[in-house]
Amino acid sequence: MKLGLLLPHFGEHADGAKVIAGSVRAEQLGFDSVWVRDHIVFEPHGEFEKPDPTFFEALTVLTAVGAATRTLTLGTGALIPFRHPVHTALTAATITQMVGDRLILGLGTGNFDSEFAAVGLGGIPRVDLVRANVEIWRGLWSGAPVTRHDGIFDFDEVSVHPRPAAGTIPVWYCGTTPKSVRLAAEFCDGWMPGRISLPTMQKRVAALEEAAAAGGRPRPAVGVVPTTSIAATREAALSRVNVPGLLQWANNARFWVKPPAGSFSSVADLEGVLVYGTPDDVVEQVKRLAAAGVDHLVFDFRLTFDRWEEQMELLGAEVLPRL
Repeated sequence: MKLGLLLPHFGEHADGAKVIAGSVRAEQLGFDSVWVRDHIVFEPHGEFEKPDPTFFEALTVLTAVGAATRTLTLGTGALIPFRHPVHTALTAATITQMVGDRLILGLGTGNFDSEFAAVGLGGIPRVDLVRANVEIWRGLWSGAPVTRHDGIFDFDEVSVHPRPAAGTIPVWYCGTTPKSVRLAAEFCDGWMPGRISLPTMQKRVAALEEAAAAGGRPRPAVGVVPTTSIAATREAALSRVNVPGLLQWANNARFWVKPPAGSFSSVADLEGVLVYGTPDDVVEQVKRLAAAGVDHLVFDFRLTFDRWEEQMELLGAEVLPRL
């Protein structure tokens, strides 16, 4: 399993120097990757995030981090298709030429209609946007001119140079629904659901394997981004987390496997959604996610970004060596 970190590039603790220095330190500690979210009109999750709308642009952040590091994989979880795909294809290829073949483009449908309306894409089915982006990217990265007239994008004989350093860039589908699994199995290199309960993850991975086999493709890689809090004691770790907010968010999630009681009502019900506790606790919880089929776990400290460096050091010293 690969282990990564969500960068503090959004919310009240977003800070450029913190992002760069923290990424350099993450590489020194042995983390495999760093990841960013993506918004242009940021509306924090009201259930559990603080309402600060600060948001550093995703691909700009990864470019800066890539220039300051040498080995870290640079991931988007998830890039939202409100950019023109020709521009994104060129930007992503340029990043790989500048910092090496280290980029993973996780792509999702997004949450907020306002973002798509702001750039003139309101009302277009988002899955259609995702599929169109991926098809256009891959066509452009092949080096051949691309023509597209699909009711969304309209252009003839467009090509972009440079191509990606490795010829192409891995694309992952980000989402938690059964449909996201089917789409990942159909045309993506990975599937990353973000926060998801462990029983739901187990069910989705089984469906992913079945769908990929039915399509004659290898099973895509599986990523996950659990909310994380680590401390010397379980109580201290849990005190830093908005558990009621996470429970509310989980109960609003569609198509999830429900706990035996019928709703998410306790910390135990949040297994997979939340990784928390002492280093021993975190190791055991990560191992259970690995056993469920997770290939790449990204620790999400958004609720404890005020202690980001402290959390990262504790993970690096006492968790990574055991995993």
